[in-house]
Amino acid sequence: MTSQARPLRIALLTYKGNPFCGGQGVYVRHLSRELAVLGHSVEVIGAQPYPVLDSLGAGVTLTELPSLDLYRQPDPFRTPHRSEYRDWIDALEVATMWTGGFPEPLTFSLRARRHLAARRGDFDVVHDNQTLGYGLLGLPLPLVTTIHHPITVDRRLELAAAATRGRRASIRRWYAFTRMQKRVARRLPSVLTVSGSSRDEIVADLGVRPERIHTVPIGADARLFAPDPAVPEVPGRIVTTSSADVPLKGLVFLVEALAKVRVQRPEAHLVVVGKRPEEGPVARALADFGLAGAVDFVKGISDQELVDLIRSAQVACVPSLYEGFSLPAAEAMATGTPLLATTGGAIPEVAGPDGRTCLAVPPGDAGALAAGLERLLDDAELRARLGAAGRERVLARFTWARAAEATAEQYRAAIAEQARPGRLPAAGPAPAAPVRTAAPAVPPAAEPGRPVGSNR
Repeated sequence: MTSQARPLRIALLTYKGNPFCGGQGVYVRHLSRELAVLGHSVEVIGAQPYPVLDSLGAGVTLTELPSLDLYRQPDPFRTPHRSEYRDWIDALEVATMWTGGFPEPLTFSLRARRHLAARRGDFDVVHDNQTLGYGLLGLPLPLVTTIHHPITVDRRLELAAAATRGRRASIRRWYAFTRMQKRVARRLPSVLTVSGSSRDEIVADLGVRPERIHTVPIGADARLFAPDPAVPEVPGRIVTTSSADVPLKGLVFLVEALAKVRVQRPEAHLVVVGKRPEEGPVARALADFGLAGAVDFVKGISDQELVDLIRSAQVACVPSLYEGFSLPAAEAMATGTPLLATTGGAIPEVAGPDGRTCLAVPPGDAGALAAGLERLLDDAELRARLGAAGRERVLARFTWARAAEATAEQYRAAIAEQARPGRLPAAGPAPAAPVRTAAPAVPPAAEPGRPVGSNR
């Protein structure tokens, strides 16, 4: 076997690994499995919530690098007992939370740096999953970083939706880590992203040089997400995924659209894969439109239950204002369920042309969503045609096997660049922010500890 073809030893870092709540955990789960299928060994190094991995013991291992888990349920924003503190990084984590910030990208990167420094002979390459923390700078190993989309986009949308000055101040505190991510991203040698839209946002928002960015689309597990005629279609069922009640996901516009559709089609109902919000714009819309009995929220379901839910729907909908990729769009298309999606961010790159592989509408337009829903609910032939064409598009373009092959090519390029004679040494890490203490502040998340940088 040539050195070019030899299997690689990969350290895959993820500061949040939950595969049921946000795209980062889904990415790690499926990419690690497919890299192992190619013959590479993958050690996933992650913090709470720890990843659920398909190929443990079959080329994939998990190393737990625990944080203080400050956002865990049922006691989010907890103050740890003195006995829980292990070092200064723990103190920094708590202090950042107390000032209303989100500490995990920084503190995980510092713990990962310390861990990798002691094991530099164990890996050929390090792959960071959107941590973008100071601890990644100056690593003595080839480094590749995935940026699903810049979190500055989330920050911008939440600030635009904030109704009060206090709310805007809280959002700015929570997203203070994006300043660090901008500084780090500009100094990274190799950045992977999942779409052309995300690539453009990374250049514009983070200032990364275009030649350092490589687009590697991700996709659906087309073996799991596949049509099954044995699953009965439920009349009027619409399904969507929304892991958090944040403006970026556009769920409030879909709720309003459902209210319009039910005037003529009272059987229309919505199933949301995600947690029911107790307050906020979606909760208010459900109450204002009297939709409590027409919208169900499901959380913590198995993969098979998710697939069968999508199969049972007459329409799958992605109402987001912006997505860096949109795994739910690819997964719905892979099952053969017809897709109604907005044109926000990278969604058109996944969903394809309007009227051929999906119905496409402008983001933030409840009337357009309602018209699209009515058209699909009324036309079985259109649903069948779009569903079949959508699956063919996913099989041709968006599978995890393709993503793994292209990612491994980027690993080898990073290794070759690190070994190039005359290459300048990597810059050392920038200093961490000073530790400050203050009264706790509540961050803007409707669901504490929600995934940041999600592309689900």
